[in-house]
Amino acid sequence: MDFIRYAERSAALVNAELPDEAALREHLADRSWLHRSLVPADVASLQDFQSRLRQVFEASDADDVPLVVSLLNDLLAAHPVTPMISDHDPANLHMHVANKAASVSELLVGEALMGLANLVCDLGATRLGTCSEVRCDHVFVDTSPNQSRRYCSDRCSSRANVAAFRARQKAASAS
Repeated sequence: MDFIRYAERSAALVNAELPDEAALREHLADRSWLHRSLVPADVASLQDFQSRLRQVFEASDADDVPLVVSLLNDLLAAHPVTPMISDHDPANLHMHVANKAASVSELLVGEALMGLANLVCDLGATRLGTCSEVRCDHVFVDTSPNQSRRYCSDRCSSRANVAAFRARQKAASAS
């Protein structure tokens, strides 16, 4: 399992707008093999999970380690994960987080939880954040060496920097 990738996918899942199956298919554009297994119940299940998972990112952003651990443990208890060795490529055995009978939502939930649980244990419980750009509510995973990430994307970072620059210019011209 690539836990960092799973953790980053969990942020993408929280950030995704999933009003219907079409939106979920679009979210899974790079995993088209899952499209044939989608059912309407996956959308409702993931919508509920998104709001609960957002709380983990918000607690981490607030440096509330006990709450991050508690929320993740509650989610792990509510959504038990069954890791399985995958042999679809016998030359490259690896772990999957759910068996072949798992629904799409169970697979995505399992990946998100295992990714975040391992990231929290390996890198710390404050490596998750919410974007500092005031017009954005996206979340992100901070894997930077000095834990300095503040924005969900380069676009938001640029928008915030341009806004700060313009505010400084306006303040300087007003003086």
